[in-house]
Amino acid sequence: MGGELDKVQIAKTYARWAPIYDLVFGPVFERGRKASIAAAERIGGRILEVGVGTGLSLPEYSWANRVIGIDLSAPMLRKAKARVAEHRLTNVDGLAVMDAQHLGFQDGIFDVVIAQYVITTVPNPEATLDEFARVLKPGGEIVLINHLSAEAGLRSSFEIWLAPLARRLGWRPEFRWERLAQWVARNGGVRVVERRAMPPLGQFALIRFSRLGCLARSPLATAAQAAR
Repeated sequence: MGGELDKVQIAKTYARWAPIYDLVFGPVFERGRKASIAAAERIGGRILEVGVGTGLSLPEYSWANRVIGIDLSAPMLRKAKARVAEHRLTNVDGLAVMDAQHLGFQDGIFDVVIAQYVITTVPNPEATLDEFARVLKPGGEIVLINHLSAEAGLRSSFEIWLAPLARRLGWRPEFRWERLAQWVARNGGVRVVERRAMPPLGQFALIRFSRLGCLARSPLATAAQAAR
């Protein structure tokens, strides 16, 4: 289900986006970004932001929370580090180049894992979500803001037509809610807390998952843990 995107190509793509990312995507994603941060701060504590990019969201977190950000793109992270220095964000404990499918953190150490516009840009969304759940404390939450594709109709057809071009730009447009629902059903230790349509035009959604307890590890996640 997850081999449509290539990690090396994704890193190259976002290296090209880095100089203009804030200008192109900052205003478009602002409402979703603020909504996901507000959702994360309802839990608060130790927060991992996956796909932190240029760090647009970092100044918006409460100083009461401790934040770590990771991204696959070193050029994007360089801009994030400059933003941390500019705003003197002493609540940001670290920024690191890291693959979302292979998080270099121990089990159960974060209160919240937040991923803004990320889950459709990774090669294997299910393995990535497994990792989010693994590093989350019981009672913690995964917060996603992401595009969800239409189930049918003209928009669905357009998203399928757009897919080859979108992959070259580093994301997949044909990503349905069903895929996330199936992941929850297989996982066993996670439940859906909220699913809310977001602008522009309701094509994006804020989705919250709560970590309940023991997780049903996928074979890929088990192998990844053994390799650490």
